[in-house]
Amino acid sequence: MTTIHDYWLHGITVFMGFFAMLNPFGNLPVFVGMVQDFDEKTQKKVALKSVLVAFSIIAIFSIFGHIIFRLFGITLPAFQIAGGLIVFMMGYNLLNATDSPMHSQVFTSRQDMLRKAEDMAITPLGTPLLAGPGTISASMNFVGAEKSIINVVLVIAIFAIMCVITFFLFDSGKKLFKHINPGILKVVTRVMGLILAVIAIQMLINGIEGTIHLFQTNGI
Repeated sequence: MTTIHDYWLHGITVFMGFFAMLNPFGNLPVFVGMVQDFDEKTQKKVALKSVLVAFSIIAIFSIFGHIIFRLFGITLPAFQIAGGLIVFMMGYNLLNATDSPMHSQVFTSRQDMLRKAEDMAITPLGTPLLAGPGTISASMNFVGAEKSIINVVLVIAIFAIMCVITFFLFDSGKKLFKHINPGILKVVTRVMGLILAVIAIQMLINGIEGTIHLFQTNGI
């Protein structure tokens, strides 16, 4: 029987997992760099839309992820293994202070950036920066195969909290970036990379265990 204490511990795990994957402090320089030529109103609009896009994606996959998988013939263990590999690469990049291709977008000119400001909020900021394959697979993993209502609500609520935190950080990005020591950002980034790597290994373990269970269930 699941107790309140179990949900509390699970909630902490979910929060730490999402915090590591969204990495709001580490992504702050990315956001500031991409919107630095916009006025404050446009920056706020981009920040808000990016977190709303990310929240929508994670909410949909938390609720309907298993249905979507069945439509495409994808098993959760397979997605966990694939997601684990992706998350591990993201963590490895953070540990080595290298930029993932997911975290960058090239614009040919300043005019092009201004014209694509709204699209920028959708991609690469909303996805895959905030809601990428790793975050999607993690949300489904946190919900679990049994997909209890409490787990679904818990995961969505915690991700919503993370989106609010990310929005306020992005919204005050320029001010914060002026006062945060670059060395501290590097330390935070590496710690997030380590946490991501550990989460990735756990996802791989869960995926392998799930695969073995499927084989045993099907008598293979």
